[in-house]
Amino acid sequence: MKMKKHIKDISLLFLVILSLGFPDIVTAEDNIEVGLVNWNRNFEESLEQSKKGNKPVLALFQEVPGCAGCQAFGRDVLSHPLIVEAIESEFIPVLVYNNRSGEDARLLRKYNEPAWNFQVIRFLDSSGKDIIPRRDRVWTIGDVARRMCRTLGKVGKDIPLYLYGLALEYNNPHLQQVVLVMNCFWQGEMKLGGINGVVKTEAGFLRHQEVTRVWYDETLISLMDIIREASKVQCADRVYVEKKDAGKTLKNIKHSSLKIETFDVDEYRKAPVSDQKKQVQGSAFMNLDLTQFQMTKLNAFIRIDTGKLGKYLSPRQKAQLEK
Repeated sequence: MKMKKHIKDISLLFLVILSLGFPDIVTAEDNIEVGLVNWNRNFEESLEQSKKGNKPVLALFQEVPGCAGCQAFGRDVLSHPLIVEAIESEFIPVLVYNNRSGEDARLLRKYNEPAWNFQVIRFLDSSGKDIIPRRDRVWTIGDVARRMCRTLGKVGKDIPLYLYGLALEYNNPHLQQVVLVMNCFWQGEMKLGGINGVVKTEAGFLRHQEVTRVWYDETLISLMDIIREASKVQCADRVYVEKKDAGKTLKNIKHSSLKIETFDVDEYRKAPVSDQKKQVQGSAFMNLDLTQFQMTKLNAFIRIDTGKLGKYLSPRQKAQLEK
């Protein structure tokens, strides 16, 4: 009898929950699949907010509760602090469950989204139309950041540099690297990190030499331009590229005054943490959760041009810095 009463009580509770409906705002406290973003659940209200605030809608179609992949996306991508900030400040975020009935099912039919599917993010204008074409399998920080940047550019909005940095740093197929020899890798990181197109740097050792490992976006700057800029500041005594990348990297390189050498990856050794980003060490910036792109740029300018520092930080990072 007690068991039957217990089951009856649970059933009544479930009916009460259904009668109340789902909350207007959904967060990771409810489901990890949605990350740390505060999601609106009222689609029509989101379109109205988009019109009033002149912001695009970022609509997440997600399976909740979801599979391991859905949970990983929420935990790793939708919980990255800069992704969360960009979604909440630059867009109107709205969540559509792809495995529930009612209004969610209606929206799936409207947008021809499959039920019980992996997550899909669509960028909509205030009338509910796609701003950029729908794309499936956008599951990484870099891919999400790049589509956010593309959407903001499409609607004529300024693209925050912290978001652009995520697009450059994470999962970027155009990211190449080169290792440069100089007298002091502290100076190397500072002088090379400020070059436009350089995404991140690292202090290290190669063949008993102090070096700076440089990652750059080949669509923004060429290897030859990296070498030229590095030579101007005495940070290209020798130039190395990894053997596995040499064929592609050196294919069209012609440099009469400087030999580009190759190395095996096991010859390279990363310098200790105490030698990384030396210029910014001991500053208040070290209390922030910064990306490598942000650290690289702050390290490059903190001693020579403090006026540039703020543009690499997000508004929430700036507020944290001022506390």
